[in-house]
Parts: sequence; structure tokens; C-alpha cells
Amino acid sequence: MKKNQQTTVEQLLAQPPLKTIFPEAIAKFAEVHDFEAGEFLNVEGDEPAYLYYILSGKVKVYFTQSNGKVALLHFLSAHSFIGDMELLEARYYSKGVQASTATRCLALPTTYVRELLLNDVAFLRHLALYLSKKIMHNSAKMSQSLAYPLENRLAEFILMSENDNIYQEKHTEAAEFLGVSYRHLLHVLAQFVARGWLEKDGRSYILRHKSALQDMATSIFATAITD
Repeated sequence: MKKNQQTTVEQLLAQPPLKTIFPEAIAKFAEVHDFEAGEFLNVEGDEPAYLYYILSGKVKVYFTQSNGKVALLHFLSAHSFIGDMELLEARYYSKGVQASTATRCLALPTTYVRELLLNDVAFLRHLALYLSKKIMHNSAKMSQSLAYPLENRLAEFILMSENDNIYQEKHTEAAEFLGVSYRHLLHVLAQFVARGWLEKDGRSYILRHKSALQDMATSIFATAITD
């Protein structure tokens, strides 16, 4: 993680949508953090030091199940919060969060901003709306698993997780996320390669026909949880 010294917090907070979300009083505590792809913003189980608001980029959220398997829960992109539940409940068990692409965040040290934010009506209104949309997104994801075949859902997952036209998610995590067997996932990936939509490159896949994947994809998984 690198602290960005070129982007001033005051400039960011004076512009929408941040101007309408955060109170001015947080400016003296806030920082701008840059993360490289693959870098962890939060380690699972650790108490997060910051409430992050994603300015640009994309992150993956993980959770270790009781059987020891690591499950990919979802992706977050610009205008999403990281550490929102921990802000509301100090003992909440935190998830692991890893940058999927280069990611820039507004970083607010939770210890110093918790009371400020939880007593600000405008911020609480925005957070309540954000959390309600997150719940609806998760419900839509469950409904889609029943309503659409794997090729639709996999196309959407590839578009959601690719970075610079490269798809390289672990097959085990993708299969778990999509609720299918490892073998079924590989079969559909092979079909995409045969159609010329993807090109296999070692353990990665190059997106060769993005528009075909977009046509195949449904519109639920990649719906950003935004304001």
C-alpha cells in the first residue's frame, strides 16, 4: 500500500459524490491509499484499521468456511465501502479483501472517524441505502443461480473479474462462487475457447471476443453496489 501524496483529500471531498456522503470534519483524518493488484487491503479476521471508500479499481472479498475452504464472496468496485460492517459493529468478524486491479481508496481511520460518521445524518442515510442495495444484490445473485444456465453466469463472472482483458481466477473459487462442479466449469470454459471468445494462455484466459461474452452475460452479477 502507498499513501498518495498528490491527490489532496480536500479536493476529493469537495467534489460529488463524496461531497454529499462525508462530513467536512473527516478531512483532517482522511488519506488516499493506492493498492497494486494482488495486494491485501484487509486480512481476514484482523480488525480493520480503516473504513475504505473505493475511488477506482476492483477488489475481491473472501471468507474462510468452517471446513477450511476459502470462498470468494463477491467483487466490489468504485463507490463501494470496505469495513462498513466493522464501523457499525466493532467486533464484527472481518472478511479478507484483496485488490483485483490497481485500486485507489479514500482511507478513514476507524478509531478517529467512527463517532463523527455515526452521528452524521447524511452519511448514515447514504450508508443505509448502500447496505439495502447490497442485500438486494445478494438476493438477486441467489435468484440468478436458479434462473440462468452456467454459460450465462460464467460469462458474467468473467466480465466481472477480468483485468485488462485477462481472466485468471482460480477454478476452485470460481466453481464455488457459481455453485457448480469443477468439471462443469472447465467444460463451459472449453466451449468458450472453442467459440473463439477466450484464448487459453497458461493458467489465464485472454478475452478475444468481449462483445460475445457481454451478449451471453446476464445483468445481475456485475451490477455494482453503488450509491
